[in-house]
Amino acid sequence: MNTNIDALTAALEGKSEIESLTILADLFPGQVVFSTSLGYEDQVITDFILKNNLDISIFTLDTGRMFNETYMTLQKTNNRYDTKIKAYYPQTDSVEALLSTKGPLSFYDSVENRKECCFIRKVEPLNRALKGAKIWVTGIRAEQSGNRQSMHKLEADEAHDLIKFHPILDWSFEEVKTYVKSNGIPYNPLHDKGFVSIGCAPCTRAIQEGEDFRAGRWWWEDESKKECGLHAK
Repeated sequence: MNTNIDALTAALEGKSEIESLTILADLFPGQVVFSTSLGYEDQVITDFILKNNLDISIFTLDTGRMFNETYMTLQKTNNRYDTKIKAYYPQTDSVEALLSTKGPLSFYDSVENRKECCFIRKVEPLNRALKGAKIWVTGIRAEQSGNRQSMHKLEADEAHDLIKFHPILDWSFEEVKTYVKSNGIPYNPLHDKGFVSIGCAPCTRAIQEGEDFRAGRWWWEDESKKECGLHAK
């Protein structure tokens, strides 16, 4: 990787989230991308990018198993900002083979099966979406899980040969909600029903008060580190 993280870190020192995104977009024209799941955090960053006309491409991963509320949020976002967020889908042959051999609910049977489904529906499409990018912007926040508390705002992603930038890494959940509500940004109505981290419909549930942010994802797995492979170290 040719990009110097230390130099970039110095360039972003003391800069706001929008200033930092602007600097990266200027330094890497046409090579900065943002992946949105249309959750609270990602809607904040979408607003940063589109309201300021930054040269950052926005895409989402449609696994084919999303909540209808998520599609509604995508439509409202496109309408609000007069844009068209690019959607990446899993390879048809891979999905057909998975369902033909293991059925539509194989991910409940084992961690291996669940990760296989995540790879087909999310990881492989992500690899295509990131092709040619130098900077990958995400909506990750440190308090979302123990695995994310050790992350830095700028991180090398050797697997994709790029740098990840987490502009709101140190934001609290309350700060995110306040920004969304005060700016009238479209958001997924499932958030009002106890859904914090929203992914595929069969793999996401609302959480109870006091539960971990990620407790609603793959809740049947008894693991402390539950990731789909998109941000695995």
